Amino acid sequence: MNDVLFALALTLFAGLSTGIGSIIAFTVKPTNYRFLSVATGFSAGVMLYVSFVEILVKGEEYLAGHYGEELGAWINVGSFFAGMLVIGLIDNLVPAGENPHETHSVEESLPLQDSTAPVPNFAVTVADENLPAGVHDHRERNPKLMRMGLFTALAIGIHNFPEGLATFLAALDDPTLGVAIAIAIALHNIPEGVSVSVPIYYATGDRKKAFLYSLSSGLAEPVGALFAYLLIMVFLGGGEIPTHFMGLLFGGVAGTMVYISVDELLPTSQAYGKGHDSIFGLIGGMVVMAISLLIL
Repeated sequence: MNDVLFALALTLFAGLSTGIGSIIAFTVKPTNYRFLSVATGFSAGVMLYVSFVEILVKGEEYLAGHYGEELGAWINVGSFFAGMLVIGLIDNLVPAGENPHETHSVEESLPLQDSTAPVPNFAVTVADENLPAGVHDHRERNPKLMRMGLFTALAIGIHNFPEGLATFLAALDDPTLGVAIAIAIALHNIPEGVSVSVPIYYATGDRKKAFLYSLSSGLAEPVGALFAYLLIMVFLGGGEIPTHFMGLLFGGVAGTMVYISVDELLPTSQAYGKGHDSIFGLIGGMVVMAISLLIL
């Protein structure tokens, strides 16, 4: 039971980090968002390193033990790209202009910290239904913004549900690996919290509501963990998870994390940062992950 509670706590920590992003959106000046560049680059480095060095390798070990080395290797590779395919399909369901990983400009974010700052005018009419990707009408009380904010929160929830499931199962199998995955996911959820808060605030003018929506969007993470726990109790009677299933899971998780790193985290890191902020964060994440795995 202690192992289960620890795994649930990890997923809760990872999911609720969207609330950290919301706090950042309301307290940190946009010109200081460079630390988000380093943080997201760091998360990408952690994800890439642990995916290729630890998760994918462990997945192949489990699958080889059940199916044999050659077939196990093929299945591991297949599950790796299947994980990429699944998260890619989820991303394709999110319109480009409402993507939860969009970067907000200084003009967009300034009124969140300073209530006297003018609401930016992007010269976009409310009636215009054919907005180019990434362009929004951010005038207060625009109902389309509320829809966009809710849609963004829903999209993040869809992303976080399988992440929570994977983090929970990985933590049950290997607590050290579970911690590494949870930290990487928590860091990547922070800018998502920013992306939920901005449109919700402009739609309602309510900072508290924007924070609560941002925080709740991360709750899909522990929900995914609880779903995994129910599956274990119902189908396995609370027993051990079959090693070949864990192998398939690890391969899929590795593919998902590599996709998130390359498609979401690195572009976001580059957009928020200057110079080599992104690559410094990336290398730093790899170094910290490598040392952690060696020590632990």
